[in-house]
Amino acid sequence: MTGTTRSSEGLDTRRRKLLFRSWHRGMREMDLILGTFADAEIGALTGEEIDQYERLLDIPDTEFLPMVTGERPVPLDIDCAVLQKILAFRHSMTF
Repeated sequence: MTGTTRSSEGLDTRRRKLLFRSWHRGMREMDLILGTFADAEIGALTGEEIDQYERLLDIPDTEFLPMVTGERPVPLDIDCAVLQKILAFRHSMTF
């Protein structure tokens, strides 16, 4: 997979930016995990979930990847509905 498979057409500006940020993390592993999640879910997230997702995208890849892969426990202060969706989505992914 080389990048997004979803068009940003029909998305509001904030969702478009989050979709772009999901695919341009800096660490390819995170691009694939968050980019494919955003492709599938960005249009369906509620306003509160968009807020949560935006906060998660602010976490540096070197801290976030070990949490997403299960190598490090998720701190309670960032555990949220969207993170749980990302973790469930990641477990359903096949590369």
